[in-house]
Amino acid sequence: MAPLSSPVVRLADSVVNEIEKQILDGALRPGDRISSERKLAEDFGVSRPSIREAIQKLVAKGLLVTRHGGGTTVTDRLDAPFVDPWQNMVKDHPMLHSDVLEVREMLESQAAELAAQRATDVDMARLDKAFAELDEAYANKDLDQSIAADVAFHQAIAEASHNVLIGHLTASLMRLIHDHVTNNLKHSHTRPAQWEQLRSQHRTIWKAIKANKADKASVAAKEHSVYIRESIENNALDAHRRISALRRAESV
Repeated sequence: MAPLSSPVVRLADSVVNEIEKQILDGALRPGDRISSERKLAEDFGVSRPSIREAIQKLVAKGLLVTRHGGGTTVTDRLDAPFVDPWQNMVKDHPMLHSDVLEVREMLESQAAELAAQRATDVDMARLDKAFAELDEAYANKDLDQSIAADVAFHQAIAEASHNVLIGHLTASLMRLIHDHVTNNLKHSHTRPAQWEQLRSQHRTIWKAIKANKADKASVAAKEHSVYIRESIENNALDAHRRISALRRAESV
């Protein structure tokens, strides 16, 4: 005879699976607070003990975090096992920079292509909002807002691809290259032509996805990523030349 607790375990596992799906799909995002036990029990049609057990399992898996007086939230460290070991590696080994940026080119090109094919009305509404905020930030030459909006725009595209790994890898990659993105935008911010070029590229990507033109979206995203990589490489070369010039001047 099966133990009496087995139905509760099965119900708890079904709740675990459903909440995991919501996290993977992006319906629940890092830092989001989940509903109360009572509300979850109503939503899933199970008892509060089953909900309590499901939450405990998700906490044990590292997907949820429970804080005294702060409720239960989705962990903001979901991508940490991927990002953390590489953070210092990329910082300490400059030859890895181009490798990381090449991965970004492939990932964002594929994400844009799939988004153009798969984006739902809800995805497009989110992408429209992300683009509008990005374009406004660029128009106002608001550097800090542009950095945040840039990341949000590319993440919206990744999630509109409806490929779970692309969504999470993009989030991980943007964390990994955040300093590169920030420094490149700071550099472009002082150069009107580059600033407007980036703004135009984002608009081209958005329009292609909105028009469901997968090939055009893929090419536009690829060209954008290549432009960014070349800009970062040129910025690094300029910095190296300036340092070399200063050293020569000091030695005279």
